[in-house]
Amino acid sequence: MVTIRLRGLNETDSFGQKLGRLLKPGDLISMTGDLGAGKTTLTKSIGIGLGVEDYITSPTFTLINEYKGRFWLYHFDVYRLEDEVDLLDLGYEEYFYSNGVTIVEWGDKIESILPKDRIDMRIERGSELDERVITLYGEGDRYKRIVKELNMD
Repeated sequence: MVTIRLRGLNETDSFGQKLGRLLKPGDLISMTGDLGAGKTTLTKSIGIGLGVEDYITSPTFTLINEYKGRFWLYHFDVYRLEDEVDLLDLGYEEYFYSNGVTIVEWGDKIESILPKDRIDMRIERGSELDERVITLYGEGDRYKRIVKELNMD
């Protein structure tokens, strides 16, 4: 487990872009954190690192948004779901096990169907106004290397 303290929007943006540049097709990030903690803001930065030029918005009401960069970014927001069964109709497996990158906001709600090899990310507000505290845990060798590389700054 790694904890990274980001002071301000610029550091958060830089962190997200760096993470986006490290990601490869098939990667999945499960994000958790309170409402307004910055999950969608961080996803926007990750998207920039992936080469996405479209404006990234929260898929709270649509459940999933798709963006093309170096490869596809699939952005899920499962906040409004009751349980994993609601994702069956979406064909979630086609996204989770695709040649794109998947980011799932509120991933803890559907943890039982998430791939084991993933990055779990908790985003919390820090003690300062624009401060964010990111806690990362990587499952699988590849994710452990990504987490290690992100923490080397």
